Amino acid sequence: MTEQSTNRILLIEPAEFFSNLETAETNHYQINNSELNKDAILEKALDEFRGFKNTLVSNGINITTLQGQIGCPDNIFPNWAATYEDSTMHLFSMLAKNRRKEKSKKHISFLEKTYQLTTDLSEFEDQAIFLEGTSSMVLDRVNKIAYTGLSPRTNENLARLWGERSGYEIVFFQTESHVGQPIYHTDVIMYIGTEIAGISMDSIKQEDQERVREKLNLSHTILEITQDQIMDFCGNCLEAQDEDKQLILVMSTRAFNSYSDQQKTVLANHYQKIIHSDITHIEEYGGGSARCMMMELF
Repeated sequence: MTEQSTNRILLIEPAEFFSNLETAETNHYQINNSELNKDAILEKALDEFRGFKNTLVSNGINITTLQGQIGCPDNIFPNWAATYEDSTMHLFSMLAKNRRKEKSKKHISFLEKTYQLTTDLSEFEDQAIFLEGTSSMVLDRVNKIAYTGLSPRTNENLARLWGERSGYEIVFFQTESHVGQPIYHTDVIMYIGTEIAGISMDSIKQEDQERVREKLNLSHTILEITQDQIMDFCGNCLEAQDEDKQLILVMSTRAFNSYSDQQKTVLANHYQKIIHSDITHIEEYGGGSARCMMMELF
């Protein structure tokens, strides 16, 4: 039986980490000026990375760690590949040139020990057509629906092609950030668990909201997240399982602190635990949070 979440997560420990100028134009959640130099930023990011990893391990989540490489400041966010329950994997088309380098032979070869590569969309990068994996598309794996917010990093035609190849229905919508631009990744504003979906309807253009809500309502309880909470990465969460298959929701401490008590009570009805870790510098300089750091291994 297909499951929405897994006990096995891949993390990539960065060899370098700083605010990536190649992604800054489309990511309105990262900062680009700092009093810290790159070495100091990396040191703080590594401390946070290891704390995050320890939080996952201590809560019964099975972690595989790979080492990042120089020249890839966003290595810590491995959204360039996705794995599936039938032991296949897909590679995706990345906008930033230094993000394309993350698809290293070493890391792909490691994944290919377990998964058969059946789809590689990298060829579309030369045509400036992008689809950035499970960040561009938030997958309802049980019902085979991909919720997809369009942006410079998420091309409608390429998402349709992926959906046809993968047997997924694509639910498209337009988004708008706090600066009035499309939100760079769908997983910033929503996540889907086994029973509940968290989503910022405020971040979806009004003409698309009801259609998305109706679709989600068919399969999930909906937890509304405000646009202000998106700024604290409340939408960038991921459901995982512990060794006993109990459901856990993973988020950052910043996100956890931004959720209201009422929202936490709703989440507690659907999760054995909500776990969180302080990844403040990773969020500030990378513009991504807990979900972005985790590649699910099905």
